[in-house]
Amino acid sequence: MSRLLVLVLALLLPAVPATAAPTGWTVAGPGQVTARLSLNSGNLTLDVSRQGRTVLKPARVGLTTTTADLTEGLTFTGRSDRVVIDHYTMPHGKRLHRSARMTEARFGFRNAAGSFDLVVRAAADGVAYRYVLPAPATVTAEASAFSVAADSKAWLLPYNAWYEANRVRTTAGEATGDFGYPSLFQTGQDFALLTESDVDGGYAGSRLRKSGDGFQVVLADAQVASTGTTPWRTAIVGDLGTVSTSTLVDDLASPAKFADVSWVRPGKVAWSWLSEHSSPSDFARQKQYVDFAARNGWEYALVDEGWSAAWVPELIRHARAQGVEILLWLHWSDLDTAQERDTVLPRIKQWGAKGVKLDFMESDSQERYRWYDAVLQKTADLKLMVNFHGSTIPHGLARTWPHVLTMEAVRGAENYPPAANNPVQFFTRNVAGSMDYTPVSLEVGTKEASIAHEVALPVVYESGWTHFADKPEAYERHPQALRYLDQVPTVWDESRLLDGDPDSHAVVARRNGDRWFVGGIATQERTLRAPLSFAGGGQWLVETVRDPATRADVVRDTQVLRNTDTLSVAAKRNGGFAAVVCRYRPGLRTCDQPIRQVPKTTLTVGPTGTTDTPAGTAIEVSGTFTNGDKEIRDVRLTATAPEGWSVTGAAVQRRTLAPGESVSGRWRLTAGTRVGPVDLPVVATFGSGVHVEQAVKAFVPPPVPGNGAQVSDLPFMSETNGWGPVERDRSNGENTGGDGAPLTIGGVTYAKGLGTHAPSEVSVYLGRGCERIAAKIGLDDETEQPGSVVFQVFGDDKPLYDSGVISGKGAAVPIDVDVSGVRMLSLRVTDGGDGRNFDHADWAEAALTC
Repeated sequence: MSRLLVLVLALLLPAVPATAAPTGWTVAGPGQVTARLSLNSGNLTLDVSRQGRTVLKPARVGLTTTTADLTEGLTFTGRSDRVVIDHYTMPHGKRLHRSARMTEARFGFRNAAGSFDLVVRAAADGVAYRYVLPAPATVTAEASAFSVAADSKAWLLPYNAWYEANRVRTTAGEATGDFGYPSLFQTGQDFALLTESDVDGGYAGSRLRKSGDGFQVVLADAQVASTGTTPWRTAIVGDLGTVSTSTLVDDLASPAKFADVSWVRPGKVAWSWLSEHSSPSDFARQKQYVDFAARNGWEYALVDEGWSAAWVPELIRHARAQGVEILLWLHWSDLDTAQERDTVLPRIKQWGAKGVKLDFMESDSQERYRWYDAVLQKTADLKLMVNFHGSTIPHGLARTWPHVLTMEAVRGAENYPPAANNPVQFFTRNVAGSMDYTPVSLEVGTKEASIAHEVALPVVYESGWTHFADKPEAYERHPQALRYLDQVPTVWDESRLLDGDPDSHAVVARRNGDRWFVGGIATQERTLRAPLSFAGGGQWLVETVRDPATRADVVRDTQVLRNTDTLSVAAKRNGGFAAVVCRYRPGLRTCDQPIRQVPKTTLTVGPTGTTDTPAGTAIEVSGTFTNGDKEIRDVRLTATAPEGWSVTGAAVQRRTLAPGESVSGRWRLTAGTRVGPVDLPVVATFGSGVHVEQAVKAFVPPPVPGNGAQVSDLPFMSETNGWGPVERDRSNGENTGGDGAPLTIGGVTYAKGLGTHAPSEVSVYLGRGCERIAAKIGLDDETEQPGSVVFQVFGDDKPLYDSGVISGKGAAVPIDVDVSGVRMLSLRVTDGGDGRNFDHADWAEAALTC
């Protein structure tokens, strides 16, 4: 994955004794950028210049801990230098193969309270520094700051911990308040993008606060338990082309934690939540998104908030048979504890999901960064890829943990941002790392941006996973736009800015293999220009999609050009264009490449239905795999045993399978002790990892409940809940298990029962051994505002009781329901019709007569 070469130039400058009392030092990068460190009256400052022009004025450097103020009265103790040369490869990003060369100087300082080293690096694309303390310490503040000329243009992000505000255009002098990274400034012809790198649970995140004539680094926590080394305070410096294509944030980050990245696979993602908020709970609709992805060669479908464990395994089987992999949404609190991570993530992995979207972290605290560390380690161990939403910004995280495919931290399509705010995202947020903007809203949202503008966004914006915002039918109503999207990759060998300005437009070229993709977006009417100098000599076929006169599908133009030519496209207000460029040869009419398709096959398994299989008994399982339309190779058919089960019988293998041919197998599986429904997968694999799976349904019955058994003490055969897990003997706290309060309805507290949030359903096994269930039902007192719900009791999917709408904070309603002959009892709560907020529903003292 990565090779790291550090050339230590063995103290190019010898350690300088304090008696020499120097007052200034420079660290010159391999290009045009230089950092200067100055010590005046015991105060340390750092400034940055490019080609002799000041870009960042002198600003304070230093920090304080609970035991030492290391910001003043400083003396110099020594310096050592080295050149850091780093070669590494990323599985995704704006450039796959990276080479970084940085001049590093390590300066020692001390005062009567203590000492620290300041490590300064200067690269062709910027400057960074970090503090190294002699031992772990509790940091209370940093003096770190950046000072910019007051008349410098500034593109700033008003701070919140999920980085989703609209950026504002101002000047350094007029700015007030707190700002999130990255922050962009222009001083004359030079730009500086301020951010941080290599942040983990050994420190906390930070933000910038306007203070005097500078921008002060403010830590997220009042006290930070530092390991002794802080993150890099980073300034990317250069012209717009240098800044926008910089990899300095990744270059500074810690190397990858693991070497095998063969399982890390970027790709295009069909995603339903933005265009149809309720669709993630609709199994049939999710299958349609999967089928759309398969038809168009998209690698993934994301099932967002609302999915059910009852049908996700079946959806995954349906998807994988067509070459589509499934990603699943989770609230971060579902993985808050080690126990939750050890339970939820292996279950998702066992189902066959390839990754997770983790949402609503919304914090830069050290505690949250420790959570990031833990969840990234666990997902890496399980080979589950990750997308962070409601998150902090990238700090080189994807270099250290290559399975982080993208992160939000942007006011993306779900917020319906103004199209005029789109160019600046390329020059700011996307510089730091992959950006999950969720582009290409053709029919959903405000429709402020033109169709061509939207189609250009997957090229202008880099993201290892690109989640497309609209529904299948919207794309199919725009066939030329869809044709282009089907060709756009999410992996880039290199990226270049061709033209642009943060306020007005961006024209970007990215290469994948031997094809170049070009995207251009504008805020006002203008001619967007793409000089083709990035291409080699000879002739090039250029296919361009642009807007017609009215809002409609894009128009495709084809021409043959040379690298001395400039592609010019007239863009309307909030318009744009997209293009694909490939080497021309006589007779070539398109740059399109074949869409990836999986051969059609079928797999049938038996027995059908659900078979009761008590612990220790066996079930006979069969499978027949039939090939469809073309020969396939390396076929393997086998049954797999869930955890705790055992399987007898060998896999069936065939080197080739012609169209219409089949292979069959039979296996004997013995049940484990874990009770409840169990899928027994039969799996056929062929070719390059194509996975076709069907499952035999088994059920390991628990004991029949005893007389007086409380439902909250029984094992759940299945459960779903609107927010958080179903709680046993607690109210629903909406987040993690056990976070509720004692069950309380109408001022009366109950020791036993279920705390739920609509919509919810809990199923328990009665085995036809019980006669009645009695409970006291109502809305829990813990909510600030009253909700409205309907309580329902089902026996073997047949309705036995319906409460009608219960609303407000009234007394509990007693129920007594006949459950004679019921095998599986289900307790459901549905929304009362006014939305699901505050629908905390309790089944208090739910007891059985058996």
